[in-house]
Amino acid sequence: MQLRTAFLLPALMICLAAQDAAPAVSPGQRKAVVTALARELKAQYVFPEVADDLGKVLAAKVERGGYDGAVTVSAFAEALTRDLREQGKDGHFRVRFDPAFNPRDEDEDHVPTPAEVAEARQQSARRAYGIAKVEQLPGNVGYLEILGFGPTEFVGPAFTAAMQILSGTEALILDLRRNGGGDPESVAFLVSHFFGEGDVRHLNSIYNRPRNATRQYWTSPVAVRYTRPVYVLTSRRTFSGGEECAYDFQTQKRATLVGEVTGGGANPGHAVALAHGFNAFIPTGRAVNPVTQTNWEHVGVKPDLAVPAAEALKAAHLAILKDILAKEKDADYRKRLEAILGRVEKGESEPARYSR
Repeated sequence: MQLRTAFLLPALMICLAAQDAAPAVSPGQRKAVVTALARELKAQYVFPEVADDLGKVLAAKVERGGYDGAVTVSAFAEALTRDLREQGKDGHFRVRFDPAFNPRDEDEDHVPTPAEVAEARQQSARRAYGIAKVEQLPGNVGYLEILGFGPTEFVGPAFTAAMQILSGTEALILDLRRNGGGDPESVAFLVSHFFGEGDVRHLNSIYNRPRNATRQYWTSPVAVRYTRPVYVLTSRRTFSGGEECAYDFQTQKRATLVGEVTGGGANPGHAVALAHGFNAFIPTGRAVNPVTQTNWEHVGVKPDLAVPAAEALKAAHLAILKDILAKEKDADYRKRLEAILGRVEKGESEPARYSR
């Protein structure tokens, strides 16, 4: 414990020093930022009636000095983010201070340069295309953990490769407990692997207020098809596109969800420039599921089997092993499965052998 404290204290001092070094923000700058934010909310937030009221609340607060205690740019950004989420009831809202922010990067019509594409591809590769782990669990159960959904052009081949590796498993566990979201097209691409050839599904639609248009997302042709049982793990941290992925599986009756109710963010959007180096992520759209005609905003995606997130993998693995065991006829393999089931129930790992 003493060693741990010794390492933590310098880190804490660095963080505090960084906070003290954060640029100051003046009352006039705070007012200008809030004015710009209210304007952008009114123009772009997916719910215009909420946007108008929210803008007025923020304007009234800055006028009466409600943000006077937020004397640095970081404190002011945090205060605005907190108020947007609490007053607007939308977890996608976020305000940041970033003088280098380029609104062009958020423009859907912007055609990236070859250099920008190369940089994005490299960043995606450095994140392992959002894939944290591909594993064959005891009992021939597949396990795939995905942390986020990057651009389909980059992550799609990696998703298919992971599915190819796991294609011979008896069942598959898709872990979204740490998934914070991403590109809905990539969500649809991943989910496409879990339906048979010719089984085309309408998975999701997103209405975009600034464009007054709705885009549909369907399953697409993929090289690997996995039609065996699927279990999807969720947590309170599962958010946005991660939630959509779980919701798609659930509403299409393609998987059993295990874990916790997800974060409850179904309104995608983009960042806009405000003033004095600040920008805000404003939800400009809302998901519309073709089955339920609604989404998971505020309520989250509810698991079929509710367990603490930390226990979800074990619960799913046990359910799969019991199902396999119930159908297995071979006596020798049944004994192997029973031994595996016993170890999983106890939380024990199968011993590794490195000699003959």
